[in-house]
Amino acid sequence: MRALVRGARRWLSRVPLPHTLRARLTAGLVVLLAAGCAAVGVAAVVELNGFLTGRLDQQLRAAGVQFPASLEHGGPLPSDTARSRKDATGRTPVGDEDGDADGDTRRQAAGTFGARLVGGAVTDAAVVSSGPGAGTVTVSLSARDARSLAALPTDGEGRTTELSSLGGYRMMAIPGRDGDVLVTGLPTESVEAAVHRLEGVAAVVFGAVLAVAGVAGALWVRWSLRPLSRVAATATRVSELPLSSGEVALPPRVPASDPRSEVGRVAAAFDAMLGHVEDALTKRHASEERLRSFAADASHELRTPVASIRGHAELALLHPDPVPPKVLRALERIGAEAARMGEVVDDLLLLARLDAGRPLERRPVDLTRLVLDAVTDAQAAGPGHRWALELSEEPVTVTGDAHRLHQVLANLLANARSHTPVGSRVTVSLRTDAAGSAPTPDEAGNGAAGSSAGGTVVLEVHDDGPGVAADIRSQVFERFTRADRRRTEDMGGGTGTGLGLSIVAAVAEAHGGSVGLVSAPGSTTFTVRLPAGGE
Repeated sequence: MRALVRGARRWLSRVPLPHTLRARLTAGLVVLLAAGCAAVGVAAVVELNGFLTGRLDQQLRAAGVQFPASLEHGGPLPSDTARSRKDATGRTPVGDEDGDADGDTRRQAAGTFGARLVGGAVTDAAVVSSGPGAGTVTVSLSARDARSLAALPTDGEGRTTELSSLGGYRMMAIPGRDGDVLVTGLPTESVEAAVHRLEGVAAVVFGAVLAVAGVAGALWVRWSLRPLSRVAATATRVSELPLSSGEVALPPRVPASDPRSEVGRVAAAFDAMLGHVEDALTKRHASEERLRSFAADASHELRTPVASIRGHAELALLHPDPVPPKVLRALERIGAEAARMGEVVDDLLLLARLDAGRPLERRPVDLTRLVLDAVTDAQAAGPGHRWALELSEEPVTVTGDAHRLHQVLANLLANARSHTPVGSRVTVSLRTDAAGSAPTPDEAGNGAAGSSAGGTVVLEVHDDGPGVAADIRSQVFERFTRADRRRTEDMGGGTGTGLGLSIVAAVAEAHGGSVGLVSAPGSTTFTVRLPAGGE
């Protein structure tokens, strides 16, 4: 039994199931209805077959053994005329050579079979012929038919037997007075015809019922699951929204449905969840706006005092009177830190403006010239590094803000110079992909895909340094992300503000592009993709 259950499970696991709940419910309904129809049809066929077989047994008992008994002793025929001619089947009626038939066919239905067995061997076998002036026709039985007749119990009960020359018969065997066995049979053709007719009618009717039930069930299930379909559609629209940042407008709520049903409760719970999510997103957006406003206001307000501190420090250094060395050193540090603080303030102000969505200058920019200028500046700042260029023969042009794009190049090159040891090779490549390109799966970055109808400009800065640490690789473009300070200082670079790469990502995204990073020990590549354009 367990093996049967396991086999059924394996078979069901291989059966392809519909994907949608609506299709599964409809298929389940049709399958259950088909099983019910099959059970009703089988029960009706079995009951009809049993009823008609019982009626046939009653006819057998009413006919008795008069006909098979007359095969041995002879009996009157329905007419006084000798019947020596052959019937329509070509078989000669049972009788003497002068044409007299010996079977008693009175009160016997056409097709009635009679046989007499002595010692298990068939001595006489005939069947009542049909038509006007019916008589008896001898039957030639095969050895298998004879064995089937000999095997019949002599209890007077009807049993179905298949005769090779006559077909299906309902047989009844009764012991005779002379130690013989008398067998009477009636054909089961009428029973089989009625049963087959019922099977055909049931198949047609049940098939039509299943077809109608399938269509009606599909419509009913679809109507019943409309609230769930609306929930799924709303959830799909929510999943397509960019929820990571900015103001988010959630789609309308799911229309109210019957709260007493399971689908109605799901819809109500989903609407409540959307309300909570919308409140959380609204509060987050308000917090982001306050933070941006604070950063912009603070940066703007700090620019003047920082510039004033730096100016006073420079003015003190220009004083002609002698200054003690310690005071001189303090003034120099004040000036340097004020300059560094000014850079941080400028970077924060730039990021705040980019976050606020302020438009950048949109003009054709010769990116090839910007790359040449930026690499020349990097060579002057880092003469101990080996700098290389890989440029296309034709100038590469984009539409954007030249000053901000130059800042992107300067930040990438400064990052490569600061985080690689002296003697490292830094390669800057610039090319245009005519068909457009998207970030590879290995690139960690952010921003848009950076492709357009005019193709994509790909800027890469590659170095053979130690690579970016794995623990900061995923957030390298976030603000105030710094590499290990000791490791950076050992390589001769500054500590940095942690805003350079975040500015790169923000400027690239503001131009409709993206940034990415692929890093491993001995190979690090920063990739910037921008829409090609401009003349």
